[in-house]
Amino acid sequence: MEWMSGHKDVLPFTTMIIVECIKVGSGVFFKAAALRGLSYYVLIVYSYAIATILLLPLLFIFRRTGLPPFKLSLIFKLFLLGIIGFSGSLCVYKGIEYSSPTLASAIGNLSPAFIFILAVTFSMERLNWRSRSTRAKVMGTLVSISGALVVVLYKAPNNSITYDSIHSRNVRKEWVKGGLLLTLGYLLFSMWAILQTHIMKTYPDELVLAFLYNLCGTIVSAPTCLIAEKNLIAWILTPGIPLLATIYPVRNYPVVLT
Repeated sequence: MEWMSGHKDVLPFTTMIIVECIKVGSGVFFKAAALRGLSYYVLIVYSYAIATILLLPLLFIFRRTGLPPFKLSLIFKLFLLGIIGFSGSLCVYKGIEYSSPTLASAIGNLSPAFIFILAVTFSMERLNWRSRSTRAKVMGTLVSISGALVVVLYKAPNNSITYDSIHSRNVRKEWVKGGLLLTLGYLLFSMWAILQTHIMKTYPDELVLAFLYNLCGTIVSAPTCLIAEKNLIAWILTPGIPLLATIYPVRNYPVVLT
């Protein structure tokens, strides 16, 4: 019995570590695939669509007895979740394109700080300055934000003597631009996490929510990305890194929602 209780306590932290590892791997695969010509528009749409297709048969297997009733407000919130997730993905992948997966991993550490700030803003978290937990959270938030600013504004790629000054300035500008996009992306993902928590309190069926979220993400992202990426050849995936980079993020969506 004690082992089961300890297992339940450890499970959320284990899941968080797995999700973070998947996110880092996703960034590395995307950067490698982008260097081979993969468009992040294509990556986002295919990732949502593949996740939707994979989750659909699971609904028929594990939810044969019927689904809890849907409300119009739930559909609206799921579409809003899809819009936020899609926008966050656009910012993060474009930021990685400008910078590197290493910077994305560093900026990703801002997510707990953003979530804490948003939770306080929406009264999901109360500040008690007499509590060590509150002081630790505030201190951690300040440290993570300071560290991210240092990485973005100070620790840009080192200038090399083989590069001219114009090239060096352009590299630094892209690095800062990538850092700002990554910061915006992870802020959106933090908003996504807050909204997801709210939705799961009213509709606690993780499998159904994972399917509906990816379906909404597909519906939201497909028209925008088809307009933005007009090159039809770009939508043909080639075997190797581009295909792997497209399939890899699919593992992230169900894990996060559960």
